[in-house]
Amino acid sequence: MKTNIGGLDRLVRIIAGLAILGAGYYYKSWWGLIGFVPLLTAAVRFCPAYLPIGLNTCSRPKN
Repeated sequence: MKTNIGGLDRLVRIIAGLAILGAGYYYKSWWGLIGFVPLLTAAVRFCPAYLPIGLNTCSRPKN
């Protein structure tokens, strides 16, 4: 599995995932568990939703 999530994208996903989990806990809602999706994709550095559109936020190696 090739990585397609760069550093800034990964940081944003971690912050968003923690915020969603925190909001779910605060409001006592099961919907907060959706926060695990951005955390998981940040952890493995791969987003399957990027494949169909060919998006890759990893920095490209300098030639």
